[in-house]
Amino acid sequence: MTAVTPRAPQPPPVTALSRDDARRLALRAQGLLGAPDRRAGVRGMLRSLGAVQLDTISVLARSHELVPYARLGAVGRDTVEAAYWTTTPDGAPAARPHSFEYWSHAACILPIEEWPHFAFRRRARRAKGHRWHVLADSERSCAAVLDRLTADGPLTTSELGGGRNGGEWWDWSETKIAVEWLLDTGQVVCTERRAWKRVYDLAERAVPDSLLHDDLEDAECLRRLVAQAGAAMGVATRADLADYHRLKAEQVDAVVADSGLVPVEVEGWGKPAWADPAALADPPRGRHRTTLLSPFDSLIWDRPRTERIFGFTHRLEAYVPRPRRVHGYFAMPLLAGGRLLGRVDPAREGTTLVARQVSMQGPKAVVPMARALREAADWVGCDSVRVDRCDDRKLAGALRSELTHTSD
Repeated sequence: MTAVTPRAPQPPPVTALSRDDARRLALRAQGLLGAPDRRAGVRGMLRSLGAVQLDTISVLARSHELVPYARLGAVGRDTVEAAYWTTTPDGAPAARPHSFEYWSHAACILPIEEWPHFAFRRRARRAKGHRWHVLADSERSCAAVLDRLTADGPLTTSELGGGRNGGEWWDWSETKIAVEWLLDTGQVVCTERRAWKRVYDLAERAVPDSLLHDDLEDAECLRRLVAQAGAAMGVATRADLADYHRLKAEQVDAVVADSGLVPVEVEGWGKPAWADPAALADPPRGRHRTTLLSPFDSLIWDRPRTERIFGFTHRLEAYVPRPRRVHGYFAMPLLAGGRLLGRVDPAREGTTLVARQVSMQGPKAVVPMARALREAADWVGCDSVRVDRCDDRKLAGALRSELTHTSD
């Protein structure tokens, strides 16, 4: 593995940004300020963000569907899935995917063009020799998986023979361990999910020839990912840049000076920051999106950054015991006017969107919350909205009244 040489300390900032400047830069970089690029659609959004996190939880929809909804509006869910997974060009003899799934911020959908830039991670996995599980006979088990994929084409774990030994979810079968190891190290790729199951294929068959290589040295991979993260965030600290694709702080330090990002000072941050020079050259303007955000949305997936930019503390409580939850199982923050103004824990009962628990930061949040709930209901095919609980009785009444008004 190529060594990454540490760099000199950060040079002086080229400009100073206010808190509001930084917030607007972040919103525009994330596609939530200004006119959405509807022509580029979901694929364009993916290229801009660089990564869309996947998660098993599905309330209104799965998180990777909620992310384009937040930016582009009521894009059909089938359209979203097709944009991520359908090959291009349709019907061509050598159709290739638009995206692949790999380990970035977490398990993420990534633009297929980024395949070469994760070579550093594939090399690191190979050097370690295993991840969570150790195979009893690695050579035999991996060869068996590769033989099946070669003979039969893309397959799910079930089609390969099953994922578990019959115990708990982590009690993986040898086949599951093998195929995930091959995914980690780049011999196998996931370019589709079918009924939420990964579909595995040979990387040599699925990844375009021009991209199918691990030729880039670690430093070049890291430079690209740091630059991409900086562009996707607009302005970021070292910790922000590291968190976006789960890099180490020293990896960021080693390449950030050569990434094309420029040093800036941000009011109140108290830490050195880096910005996308193209974003600095074009001050953000345009209309703010009013929407509910998935807790796994890249605008807010980094909780310390969310607190620093928006003054908003958010935690996912899905894995917190019910009696200890404060805001609910899958509380979705409300974004309106470029700020986070509240949150709602949604559910669906037939054709009713149920706001099981709502909190809002004062009366100014009532109208945007009602609008966001109504739009989300329409998107998922609900024809009514019901508010069960709100942490403020007066605001609850105002919200129910506004929802009645907006449904007329």
